[in-house]
Amino acid sequence: MRIRLLLVLVMALWGSAFASSKLAVNEVPHAVAGFLRFLIGTIVLLIVLRAPRLPAADAARAAGLGLVGVFGYNFLFFLGLALAPAADGSVIVPMAAPIFTVVVTALLGRTRLSRIRLVGLSVAIAGAGVFFLGIPATGSHRLLGDLVFLAAAACWASYTMLGAPLLSRLSAPTVTVYATAAGTLALGLVAAPELSDVRWSALDLGFWLNQAYLGVLPTALAYVLYYRAVSQVGPATAAAAMFLVPAFGLSCAWMLLGESISPTQALGAALMFMGAWLNTRSETAREPTPPAPEPVDVRS
Repeated sequence: MRIRLLLVLVMALWGSAFASSKLAVNEVPHAVAGFLRFLIGTIVLLIVLRAPRLPAADAARAAGLGLVGVFGYNFLFFLGLALAPAADGSVIVPMAAPIFTVVVTALLGRTRLSRIRLVGLSVAIAGAGVFFLGIPATGSHRLLGDLVFLAAAACWASYTMLGAPLLSRLSAPTVTVYATAAGTLALGLVAAPELSDVRWSALDLGFWLNQAYLGVLPTALAYVLYYRAVSQVGPATAAAAMFLVPAFGLSCAWMLLGESISPTQALGAALMFMGAWLNTRSETAREPTPPAPEPVDVRS
């Protein structure tokens, strides 16, 4: 129960990150916004966790994980925010990620596509179609941004699945520190050409407070808690918690940005939710709970 409550907290933080990141993208290029968020997050993780020891044999795996889940996901995430409303992303990413997880595991032979799963996939795909049909006819950039959000969801699903084997041997903080550092380095390399174009003196205190929030809570804290949940309750249960993100994300997008989705998009989102839920509920119910890892003292 404690882990599940922590998952709710993680989803609330990630839901708020859509609107907060959109505010950042309105001030600086999307690549710079992503790099600043994770630079702050990496610094916080290194200060708190002090670079826990990582076996040399797992270094490449942790770095690869960071390239997929930190660099790949966030490069696409911030690019999507530059093109489309945060409200769209807060629906598409958390609804599509579990579907991608089911499809990939089925193709790999790890999940059996039962009748109920096939129905769920059909409903989710239909919901995605309805959601995209609800995009205003004048929103060509919005359509492209929503497609980019889909690609980001695929990266996140990969991050969750690829991380599970590593978490069976290493603690969540250890994996998170090195994966985040590797992804941040890649984000920095992409953002480097645009850093000189930013008018740093024009960025006010509100911008930096927003960056501090994004770096500390939805990044450093939430990533550690999420991977700790994956290690204790499994990837399916952790992925299923993503269904909570749209509620938090849409609420923050409405309060901070005045954004909302159309009635047609709301219908599509409801169908996507139903389809994703049908595809994860049975797996979540059967998934054995892994043994709890040794306690980690984050102060050492």
